Amino acid sequence: MGLLSNRISREDLRPGDHIYSWRTAYTYAHHGIYVEDSNVIHFTRGSDESVETGTFLGLSSSSTGRSNSTNACEICGYQPDKNGVICSCLDCFLDGGPLYRFEYAVNPVFFLAKVRGGTCTLADEDPAETVVRRATYLLQKGFGFYNIFKNNCEDFAIYCKTSLLVMEGINVGRSGQAASILSVLVAICSSPLRFLTTSIPGVTAVAGGLYCISRLVADIGLRRDVAKIAVENLTERLGLSESEVLLSSGAEPVLQLQF
Repeated sequence: MGLLSNRISREDLRPGDHIYSWRTAYTYAHHGIYVEDSNVIHFTRGSDESVETGTFLGLSSSSTGRSNSTNACEICGYQPDKNGVICSCLDCFLDGGPLYRFEYAVNPVFFLAKVRGGTCTLADEDPAETVVRRATYLLQKGFGFYNIFKNNCEDFAIYCKTSLLVMEGINVGRSGQAASILSVLVAICSSPLRFLTTSIPGVTAVAGGLYCISRLVADIGLRRDVAKIAVENLTERLGLSESEVLLSSGAEPVLQLQF
């Protein structure tokens, strides 16, 4: 891994790794937690869903990929219409794409150098065995309703790695991809600042600076509206009933987490 790419080989994988793979010409990434024996636990919406999928900028597709396939995987039994927190083999998770590892505890300079969101965070990661235990627990209990801005696959993986939840403030999850979208909007809405300079390079510098600052302050490692919540207390903290949790981990999610 390095400044230009977080790409790794399968031989570098360790249980508890937060991994991701780009989809649809690098427009968005799908995230998950590698557990062991080439298995990945991840949070998704199935290919039969047309809204609030693991997509970026409104593109409609399955967050796990394989949207053109209707057959179950012979290795893990994965089917494209599955949703919620699922466990699949690494091949189904990657869907033919390259493998990347999300980085934790990076310094601010390195973070800003990674212009694309959803690849790293300033937050510290918990021990691998704790991460695997959280992911396995949520595989049974569910993680609520998939929402691209509030509760997506990256949010799930970051929670498993850190146990951090957004408790108040801006109603957006921990996702670096979602933060990037908001940062772009901030840069666009800052157009009045163009009067600070008359040159195109100057306008670009102002917008770029605002984009970087917005990404940085929205990172889970710097936000002040977050708290560590034990996975066993997640249901109680979110005010969900046991029946709602069971439904959310089944074939059809029926609730939306409010962080």
